[in-house]
Amino acid sequence: MKLHGLGPTETKERRSTRDLIFFLTRLEASFPPSTTHRVGLHLLRSQTSRSKLLGSRRQENTRDINTKGMIEVQGGAAILICCTRGDEERFESDVVKNAITDRVQVTERSKDIANPFLDIVINMEEYGNEHPSYVPSELVNCSSNACNVTYYCYLMELKQDFQYEVSVHDIVLAIRSELDWEIVDTLSGTPFDVQRGKLSVNLRRIEAIQLSPEEVQNCRRFQTTLFRILLNPDINKLTSVSDDFSLGDNPEIDYLLLPVTVKHQRPSNSIINWKSVFSVPFSSECTCDCKDHACDVRIQNGSVCSCKLENCVVYTPHNDFIYIITGIMELNGNSTLNLGRKGTTTYKEYYKNHHGIELRFEHQSLLRGRSVFKVGNYLLKARQKKEKGQSMSSVELPPELCSVIMSPISVSTIYSFSFIPSIMHRLESLLVAFNLKKMLLDQCTQNDIPVSKVLQVITAKECQEAYDYDYLETLGDSFLKYAVSQQVFKTNQNDREGVLSKEREKMISNVALFNYGCSRRLQGFIRKEIFDPKQWDIPGDKSKSLLLKEELVSSRTRVYVRRTREIDFKIIADVVEALIGAFISTEDEEAALSFINWIGIKVDTNIVPYESHLSVAPEKLVQVKLLESRLNSYSFQDPYLLVEALTHSSCKRPDIGRCYERLEFLGDAVLDNVITMHFYKEYSNEQLSAEFFTNMRSISVNNECYALSAIKAKLHEHILCDSVVASKIEDTIKGVEELSLESTFGWELETYFCEALADVIESIAGAIFVDSGYKKEVVFQSIRPLLAPLVTPETARRHPINELQELCQKNDYKMTEHTQARENNETSVTIEVKANGIPTPYKHTAKASNKYTARKVASKEVLKKIKIC
Repeated sequence: MKLHGLGPTETKERRSTRDLIFFLTRLEASFPPSTTHRVGLHLLRSQTSRSKLLGSRRQENTRDINTKGMIEVQGGAAILICCTRGDEERFESDVVKNAITDRVQVTERSKDIANPFLDIVINMEEYGNEHPSYVPSELVNCSSNACNVTYYCYLMELKQDFQYEVSVHDIVLAIRSELDWEIVDTLSGTPFDVQRGKLSVNLRRIEAIQLSPEEVQNCRRFQTTLFRILLNPDINKLTSVSDDFSLGDNPEIDYLLLPVTVKHQRPSNSIINWKSVFSVPFSSECTCDCKDHACDVRIQNGSVCSCKLENCVVYTPHNDFIYIITGIMELNGNSTLNLGRKGTTTYKEYYKNHHGIELRFEHQSLLRGRSVFKVGNYLLKARQKKEKGQSMSSVELPPELCSVIMSPISVSTIYSFSFIPSIMHRLESLLVAFNLKKMLLDQCTQNDIPVSKVLQVITAKECQEAYDYDYLETLGDSFLKYAVSQQVFKTNQNDREGVLSKEREKMISNVALFNYGCSRRLQGFIRKEIFDPKQWDIPGDKSKSLLLKEELVSSRTRVYVRRTREIDFKIIADVVEALIGAFISTEDEEAALSFINWIGIKVDTNIVPYESHLSVAPEKLVQVKLLESRLNSYSFQDPYLLVEALTHSSCKRPDIGRCYERLEFLGDAVLDNVITMHFYKEYSNEQLSAEFFTNMRSISVNNECYALSAIKAKLHEHILCDSVVASKIEDTIKGVEELSLESTFGWELETYFCEALADVIESIAGAIFVDSGYKKEVVFQSIRPLLAPLVTPETARRHPINELQELCQKNDYKMTEHTQARENNETSVTIEVKANGIPTPYKHTAKASNKYTARKVASKEVLKKIKIC
């Protein structure tokens, strides 16, 4: 067995770091709970630079680590395992040392502990760190020059909601495949945030066209030239007569973007402005339709009729600029040019003095020109602000200094085409999402998720667009945890909570989900980068030598691989969860379970009878009726479950066979899911951000909230435990005496609290879930009164630690944190924030029974001081 994922740290340094950290974290977690141990990782980046990462599960102080030496791994990475007991010494030599050689030979003892985690790391290498980027087949075709080509046409009706001196014109999209109605409907009405306001697109099917190979080449030359001018106005990169625009026999991106005639000038047979299409390559010998035709205007590339210069694109060699010509002025080279404070001169004198050019045809009318429109990413969440210094003011140009590139073509056409890269990127993304939807329908479910939601699923936050998968990933994460937890719980009835947690972790860890996602080819559909118009693939432009490789992802779904790119394994894991969340958002748990099983996680909703381990009547141990009254009058079919839910592991009564830890494991997942779904259903229409939604969830689903809820309902009076735990519970009760329990959510606890209080809320939830026949809604109905009132968007508050950290990052404040050694069973944490321009830092020291509580209290007090000032 070869261990992968521990390779060189040069070009794949980040991947090696990630895999090593994961590998050691899993090894660390595999040690028995009673073992005192240390696990450390050294990653060597060069001979002079080393990054040291240390981790420990049970002790915070790592200064006493006994370094035994480095074990070299291929390419400069190294692992160090430090242990204190004989079993772990053997574990080090048998597993780790051998695992990093070409072949792994380990003892049976080590195999039992490590193999599940080694398998995960090994499988990661099967998919590597380079993943495909799919192009939808609708935009790809193979053709031959030998016959005419049919293109299905769609009119892109552009509408601007802002005032500007240049208006937009419609554009025809000619494509080789018909678009599904859902794609047309979804793109139609899509708003694009441009610098001056919003631009919307309406897509409408029009009559198809047939083009000869020569006509296709002309169309491709037109769009390639225009987009090169817009995206990179460099004369040396424009098209030439020798460029190849023919249709080849290999797969290539094949669609046309064609200008449209003005509505009142459209002929009956076609709305495409063929004159503009044939505007390139420009020839001064071309005839025109004007009444007073005369080729009497001298330009750089010959003599032309003045009508050829009214709407065109020119290049001026004297300053190496490209301009859009919008008209002919009533000025010439002898006209006065106002230079502001420098006085006045003539255009002829200006060009002589500033450029050393003697105008030979100074009586020719000057041309009004403007710079080329800048193309932006109009998919961004926040509207782009106009760049400072960016000017669209007109310039006056002598014709003899201009070389015509395209003519005739209007400024409105060019302006409209400047939005096309963003529009087509959105259309391509929708088509990628549509192909993923088809694949899912083919493979695992009949749930027809809207393509807009599938697009959200595959869009990472790094794209910085209006929506991403964060919201759905939170839903999917919660449901997956619930689904796997109930499966593990019912199929491992004799295993303790620790075993259940490990089993669940193997199934739903980020690396496991990465493997599942890659095995189903999901990674190729993911969009993870901000759109850069300059990197957009111009259809028909062969200069990039783009090679497309066909890939069949399902029986009726064909895509093409454009290129490979790096994708962090967590993004792929997040997309798996987001897909689950997409099904859940349509209230179709069956479809979600079908998808979960399809990717490789075997779960079901079968009800398995629960084995009781009590030999005494429940009423003799707990007050069943009283407790049921506090659970919204839920009546237990099997009261033994309620006894188990209230039995702490310290309770050693022989007539009680189990403690609450198994039910706590299950109830934790069930509560997380029902509370998450409550917030989604209640507030999904309020346009809450994913961050805010996650914050509301974390405020309500945490040990502090549960502990206060247990105290409020006086459940602590019924917990079966030993005197030590009972004393800790009593200390917690005393610590919250002055705290209002009207609401239990938030982060109000500033003292120690016994975790058993939080545990029983989860274990009772698990007991109700099992007793009711796995009905989550019954759990929520029964537990909700204990948690009431639930948090709302109006009452939600950030966690003080997170709020302070984000405040410092946003304002570039310097925050330092110092933890002192424990004294009198208390940890002291000092937080200091230095704000710009304020001489006295904000500082507070807090003491608590644990570091987390001390950090929380110190952060809260520092925040108060900053807000007061």
